[in-house]
Amino acid sequence: MTAVRLFLATTIAALVGLPASMPIVDNDRVTVWDVTAGDPAAPKHAGDTMWISLSRPGEVAFRAAGQRFDPAALGGRAIAIDLKDRNVEPLANTSGYPNAFPRPGVKKLFENARVVVWDYSWQSRVPTPMHFHDKDVVVVYVENGSLKSTTVDGQSSANEFSAGAVRYNQRNRIHTEMLTSDKARAIITELK
Repeated sequence: MTAVRLFLATTIAALVGLPASMPIVDNDRVTVWDVTAGDPAAPKHAGDTMWISLSRPGEVAFRAAGQRFDPAALGGRAIAIDLKDRNVEPLANTSGYPNAFPRPGVKKLFENARVVVWDYSWQSRVPTPMHFHDKDVVVVYVENGSLKSTTVDGQSSANEFSAGAVRYNQRNRIHTEMLTSDKARAIITELK
C-alpha cells in the first residue's frame, strides 16, 4: 500500500510540477506562461519576451528574439510574456479622461518599442482616477487582493486575485478601481 501511495504522490507532483506546459493566456497578441527555473517542460521562447519576476516582485527583464533567458536570474519563478508579431497602435484618447498610465503612485520599470511595464500598488479604499486604457495590458498580480472596478455608467464588478494571477485586458476601457482589501500590487505590461 505504501508503494501505491508513493507512486500516486509522485505522479500527482509531476503533473502539478508542469505549469509551463499550458499557457495562462494565448491570443493574437501574446502567449503568457508561468515558468520555473530548471523546469524541463518550460516552453521555448523564440520571439521577443517580457519576463516578470514572481520570486522578486518589481524585477523584470526583456529578451529580444533569439536571446536565451533563465528565470533563475529573476529568483526562480517568473511570468514570461511572449510577444507575437501583431502590433496594434494605441487608441487616440478622446474620452476626456486621462490615460491609465502614468498615474499617481506608479513606477515605470521598463519601456521599449514593444511594451511599457509599470509597478503599481493600490491604496486601500482610495479610488484611482477614472481613466482610459489606450493599450491592451497583461496584469501580473504580485500580492493577494481585491479590487472593485466601476465604469463611467456606474456598473461595478469585484475582482479577487492571488499573487501570481495573470489577466489580459483589452484596450478601449474607461473605469476607476478601488482596493477593497488591505493591499494589492501588480506589474502591468502595456502592449504597444
